[in-house]
Amino acid sequence: MYLFFKRLSDIISSLIAILVLSPLLIPVMLLLKLTGEHEVFFFQKRIGYKRKEFDIWKFATMLKNSSNMGAGIITVRNDPRVTRLGRILRKTKINELPQLFNVLFGDMSIVGARPLLKKSFDLYPEDVKAKVYNTRPGITGIGSVIFRDEEKIISESSDVEEMYRKIFMYKGKVEMWYQQNISFYTDFMIIFLTVWHVLVPDSRLVHRIFPSLPEREF
Repeated sequence: MYLFFKRLSDIISSLIAILVLSPLLIPVMLLLKLTGEHEVFFFQKRIGYKRKEFDIWKFATMLKNSSNMGAGIITVRNDPRVTRLGRILRKTKINELPQLFNVLFGDMSIVGARPLLKKSFDLYPEDVKAKVYNTRPGITGIGSVIFRDEEKIISESSDVEEMYRKIFMYKGKVEMWYQQNISFYTDFMIIFLTVWHVLVPDSRLVHRIFPSLPEREF
């Protein structure tokens, strides 16, 4: 029953958000079309609900063919593949807003585990793979809140790929925590924390609100 009301809430919330945010979304679309490489949207295959692939929507923030350049699928801090406008969109998380259409179409939820590339998904242990997408993936989620500084952590590591692997091992733990603690309260607080951490990036409020969360070991 909870999942039915969660889906209904997602439909209503995404419709309202698209309408309310249209004065922001439309100018961003125009700016992207007129600058950089003139690409507005970026589409990419991700693993989603019940482990089925879908096309995720994002505003284009990186150079074309960026996955075959530099660090590949790993994005580091001050990544040269990110456009100037893209840096602003990524820092404010505005680049994620087109995923409201994914929510409306049923591919995603407002809150859930972030949908991953297959290569990243395969880093998860089998027990995590089996359960992490028992609910729809989200625009935001507990892993996104905790790792709001992921690019910084990776860029400061002496071994980028090893740090990327460590992050996903820990993300698997917190996403499993979400599956075990899913509720309207949990979702509401994750949305609040998403906004809070944009305003206060260094805050550790997440662990005060959710004291049962596994602690980060690095």
